[in-house]
Amino acid sequence: MIQQKYLQRINYSGKLEPSLKDLQDLHKAHLFNVPFENLDIHYDNKIELRLDQIFQKIMHNNRGGFCYELNGLFAELLDSIGFKTKRISARVFNKEKGYKQEFGHLATLVIINEEEYLTDVGFGDFTVHPLKLELGKLQNDPTGLYLIDKFEEDYFRVNRIQNGEKIPQYIFKNMARDFLDFTEMCHYHQTDPSSPFTQKKLITVPTESGRITITENSMKIKVGNTMEEVDLKTKEEF
Repeated sequence: MIQQKYLQRINYSGKLEPSLKDLQDLHKAHLFNVPFENLDIHYDNKIELRLDQIFQKIMHNNRGGFCYELNGLFAELLDSIGFKTKRISARVFNKEKGYKQEFGHLATLVIINEEEYLTDVGFGDFTVHPLKLELGKLQNDPTGLYLIDKFEEDYFRVNRIQNGEKIPQYIFKNMARDFLDFTEMCHYHQTDPSSPFTQKKLITVPTESGRITITENSMKIKVGNTMEEVDLKTKEEF
């Protein structure tokens, strides 16, 4: 019943086998139907790392969420289908401060035929399909080119390639983490003024032709290389 509700929510009617093709299709369906959003933080609704609470919010209330909610729940769906998964901690890159705190982002590694794939439906403007955990190889995605390399001794680094240059996204260790290991940083992102999630409201979702992003008082609609911006003057419009 839980799996059925989940698949309805993401409008998925394809196969349910632990294969790369099905992982790619599920990943895309999730991204296109469940927005990345941080509204609860601004409405003072506490987000707890309880899967039943997150399921209610996203599946029954037709909401989105941020990484702990989206990737935390998506891993449960993949487990129920028979995929082998492990939650990982990532440190997000910041131009001014470098790589931020451990457990600042949650993503998932999926093992298929002894190969691993970085699966992330909770990072906003990121890949449509999982990235193969393969060092030094350019990987083409509908959102652009990506490359995974090593950073220092123990970290993998995910880079987006723009104009031939590597733009770091985040680093992570290939180490399984417990969901509750992210509790402290989940609280930080909801309460600390320095967290990007407390700065402004954000809703974003990809489309077949681009992306729609809503912030405090504007909606940006990206189609290909063009961008349309619409002012949102009232709470009702927002």
